[in-house]
Amino acid sequence: MCWLQLYVSVDAATKKSLKVVDRPLFSDFWERFLDSLKSLHDKDQRTVYRLTLVKGWNAEEIDAYANLLSLGQPDFIEIKGVTYCGSSATSKLTMENVPWHSDVKEFSEALALKSGGVYEVACEHAHSCCVLLAKVDKFKINGKWHTWIDYDRFHELVTSGKPFKSQDYMAMTPSWAVYGAEEGGFDPDQSRYKKERRHGAAALKD
Repeated sequence: MCWLQLYVSVDAATKKSLKVVDRPLFSDFWERFLDSLKSLHDKDQRTVYRLTLVKGWNAEEIDAYANLLSLGQPDFIEIKGVTYCGSSATSKLTMENVPWHSDVKEFSEALALKSGGVYEVACEHAHSCCVLLAKVDKFKINGKWHTWIDYDRFHELVTSGKPFKSQDYMAMTPSWAVYGAEEGGFDPDQSRYKKERRHGAAALKD
């Protein structure tokens, strides 16, 4: 079976915090979670840990997160700040639990450092409060990141019926998406619209 990119959500890095964040149904939730991470290790296509940071719940577990990296050794680590969707009887989240993009960047840089050079911060999208770490030995070629996907190539590989790996359908990362770029991950060929808060619903085009 082939997939374009396989994700595992890493909602917390310790058994205690995962129970609080996910409120699991099964008593062996931690063992199931660790097995899911380990299963990524043997996959050939793109694999991703997806971390959602929640201030006061899991954003302080940098060392514990670093310890989980060796289990699945994913190609990528996608780190995103939690999105607040309003109050609910089933959730204790408030706006105070939502990290700023600067918080996500600080966490990402620290986690990359903890990896001992295996991962580096490759991309960011400020609007989504999201940062991407990537494996250096796979996706950084001659100093250039190749974290994008060549979709046509992927479909060719699937059709061929032959085994292939994540590097076989990677594409160079656009300069505007590279971590630290002035655009902050915004495609310059697209337009942003902002609401003028002082006057209500008027939209401004960049």
